[in-house]
Amino acid sequence: MKFGVEFVPYLKLDVLVKLAQLVERLGFEQIWVCDHYHNRYVYPVLTQLALETRRVRLGPGVTNPYLVHPTVTAAAIATLNEISRGRMLLGISAGDPFFLATVGVEQRKPITAVREATHIIRELLAGNRVSFTGELFSCRGAGLRFKPVNKIPIYIGGRRRRMLELAGSVADGALINASQPEDIQECIEYIERGLRASGRKPEAFDFVAYLAVSVGRDARKARDVARGVVAFITSSAPRASLERHGIGVEEVESIRRLLRAGELKKARAAVTERMIDAFSVCGPIEELIARVEELKRLRVTRMVIGSPMGPEPAKAVRSIARALLR
Repeated sequence: MKFGVEFVPYLKLDVLVKLAQLVERLGFEQIWVCDHYHNRYVYPVLTQLALETRRVRLGPGVTNPYLVHPTVTAAAIATLNEISRGRMLLGISAGDPFFLATVGVEQRKPITAVREATHIIRELLAGNRVSFTGELFSCRGAGLRFKPVNKIPIYIGGRRRRMLELAGSVADGALINASQPEDIQECIEYIERGLRASGRKPEAFDFVAYLAVSVGRDARKARDVARGVVAFITSSAPRASLERHGIGVEEVESIRRLLRAGELKKARAAVTERMIDAFSVCGPIEELIARVEELKRLRVTRMVIGSPMGPEPAKAVRSIARALLR
């Protein structure tokens, strides 16, 4: 199994650079940078990380097609690929409906949006001109005046059936937003349906478990620091997953109301211990090691150590590397 990490750029840029250099030195293969407008903007962050590293691959994890037109995303990724000397990845999905709503953007037809965006971006990155009229996006002879020298892999992120079937149909990999083996296995089955429907081979597909992780010797502190991430994961979890983990609909709706209102601290406080267990891996490093062993029995090809990583991210990264990158 291969490993990557996720950065959420609420941290200062110089801190992220030092973390990126540490991650590269320790042997992780990928760095995904979260794309939400309230954090530092993903593309300048990726530019700085590309300039300060040499080997690790980089990409937005994940961007969305609602706030930036797919043609602009294609140009941004192609430019970053040049800056990084061929190390770029692209993660895309439909975005978080709560954040989109705060800027008056409706998440219309998310599957269609991601399908059309992926088509446009892939064609542009291949050096083709695009004339396309879709339900949400259109291009009239659009093209880039430069072409990446290598293929840039496109990953589709998600948790629900239709988005993951789309990933299996059109993407190079899927970023599975789940932490429990039962949920990840369900997601893999959705992806495999998409692969079968499109006649593609699973051996060429990157099945990525994108886990929310918080490791540290103080289990209580490690769990507490994961509450913010878990609040958002819980709010968008499929009903089947909530039922599987014994999480009530009213509990979830309470968190959704708080997130819609921008009450992030109250949303964190409303996260239950059961939600933390269901949607993250928290506590001593042994908890993560055990989860990796479980996922090795599934068709997982890569694991991303997602935010927050731990109460002390640098210490957590070193601990994870010692345990997993042997």
